Amino acid sequence: MWPLLGMAVTTSGGWLFARQRGLARAWVWLLLMAACLAGGLAVAKIRTEFVAAPIAPALSRPTVIEAWVVDVDSPGQRGARVVIAPVRIRGLAPEQTPVRLRATVRGEPPRPGEAIRLFAILNPPPAPASPGAYDFGRNAFFQGMGGVAFALGETRRIDLAPAPWRLRLSMTINGARYALAERIVERLGVRNGGIAAAMTTSHETWISQDDLDLMRDSGLAHILSVSGLHMAIVGGFVFFGVRLGVAAWPWLALRISGKKIAATAGLIALAVYLVVSGAPAPAERAAVTAAIAFLAILLDRQAVTMHGLAVAAFVVLALQPEAIVTPGFQMSFAATAALVALVEAWPKRMREISVPWPIAAVQRFGGWLTAAVTASLVAGLATGPFAMQHFNRTAVYGLLANLGTAPIADFILMPTLALGAALEPLGLGAPFLAVAGWGVEAMLGVGGWTAGLPGAVRTIASAPDYVLPIAFLGVLFICLWRGRLRCLGAPFAAAVLLWPRPAAPDLWIGDGGTNAAFRQADEAVVVRPGVREFAVDLWSRRRGLEMTDRPQDGWTCARFACRPDTSASGPIALWWGKRSPDADQMEALCRSAPVVSVRAAVPTLPPACEGRLVLDGIDYARGGAVELWREGQGWRAVWTTQARGRRPWTRQPDPDVSDSGA
Repeated sequence: MWPLLGMAVTTSGGWLFARQRGLARAWVWLLLMAACLAGGLAVAKIRTEFVAAPIAPALSRPTVIEAWVVDVDSPGQRGARVVIAPVRIRGLAPEQTPVRLRATVRGEPPRPGEAIRLFAILNPPPAPASPGAYDFGRNAFFQGMGGVAFALGETRRIDLAPAPWRLRLSMTINGARYALAERIVERLGVRNGGIAAAMTTSHETWISQDDLDLMRDSGLAHILSVSGLHMAIVGGFVFFGVRLGVAAWPWLALRISGKKIAATAGLIALAVYLVVSGAPAPAERAAVTAAIAFLAILLDRQAVTMHGLAVAAFVVLALQPEAIVTPGFQMSFAATAALVALVEAWPKRMREISVPWPIAAVQRFGGWLTAAVTASLVAGLATGPFAMQHFNRTAVYGLLANLGTAPIADFILMPTLALGAALEPLGLGAPFLAVAGWGVEAMLGVGGWTAGLPGAVRTIASAPDYVLPIAFLGVLFICLWRGRLRCLGAPFAAAVLLWPRPAAPDLWIGDGGTNAAFRQADEAVVVRPGVREFAVDLWSRRRGLEMTDRPQDGWTCARFACRPDTSASGPIALWWGKRSPDADQMEALCRSAPVVSVRAAVPTLPPACEGRLVLDGIDYARGGAVELWREGQGWRAVWTTQARGRRPWTRQPDPDVSDSGA
């Protein structure tokens, strides 16, 4: 850390010295860039050291966990999930105990603030599903999440010594948030109330998988996550409401600045909403951006400018430098930059004189409709490259769905939901929540219609890693350059869409060797359908393949193994039993396929395995998931640990893992 801090101080001092002495602009600019680079490295190191916490080991046997329930997390495929603060974990010393765990529990989740005991399987945060894919372990590290637990029995309530005051405060706030979410669901029903609760408190506990898929396929999933849209609507609604109230009282309007009072009220509304939403990372970034705009008003500066957006990005990256590689940060600031550029380029409307009100109403509606369509189109185009690269799916009719739901969300759903949530603790929120429920119903109707249209979702393979920065620079050039030359950035902005994709792997084997998939034309054939579907789906979408189940014919499958009958049926034989296969079973596996995957360690290989690629538990413990390409008579392998590298949140790979192939 100290060399980085010294370099940051030195380069910053050099930049200030050059600026004060009036050196050439080029030198000042170069020194400024060097200071930003050194400062960024130092801030990243400080942040990493600040959040560093113990990471749970992979225990060989289930253990007993005693902990406080901090919050209720979004549900997973195996049940409800909660964030817990462990007090004791059997088999771990206090200095080895993680600060936070995400636990999957059976039945209804326990409430925040409860002390519980779990008999559970404990593991470190999962590694990426494939090399270069989304790394949950990285995000978990910066959130202080040291592992994941899967409960094997019922959750038991226990008595523990009082928690530290900060943890008690956090649990009290989260308990109030969860109680508010329950009230909203009780008022509106599970379906509408679950959507409304997610938009208010970030609790997605009551959202069904069908509704979640509907929102994703229609391009409306961003509405569920508290982010820039929600902060803008809530802060803007309070700002314009307070300013209108001040203007409606002439005595007060003559004595105070209604605009600054409204900006102060907007800041307070942002802070309250940030607490109510649980302060997820996207909400924090959006709150900082909106707060910069309100502070600009208080300082008599223009609120919506590229300069203000740059200050907001600088503050966010100074506080959370890890956000730079997250999809939320990239998409949020790309969309905002595009909209600010649109505002700057939008022609000023001339004020009419003595126009009849019917004509004026039509003109105003036409202007609003044009602005709404253009804003949705521009924001969608700006975020498109990041959505393609990170999520590998495009909602073809997303623009249509967002245009249909924008008036509902902006003028009906969010304002009434905010009023209903604010008044619900007093028992006065029912009328407003009822209107919000109608808005949710209308939004789901629009989403269901667009998601049901032919070809509503298109899968796009990820481009090479270096292509996304090219697209980012293209978007940035279009936003910052003024004049017709900004169109020169369009080909670069479309790089993710236009760049040729490398050949997809011939074979993928998941972490631990419990499942595999192989490529047939444009399909990913899954050897064990229904097992670790999330990982298989993530890999297939990232490679632009359509996931399909293995056919029943042509395969011989038993309790712990599955092998092809002929070479045409598939290239892999899979053994997922925890015990090693005996000599006869191993010989049968090797005779059936050129690649043999065994979950357990294989001490010796029979003669039939000569010339076969055999991967066992030792390989998966070192390398994680693997992608294989057929090259001549051999295979080229890329392991997850190679793509992750040596990071504070990774298990250190064994140096015996090959970097070139297998």
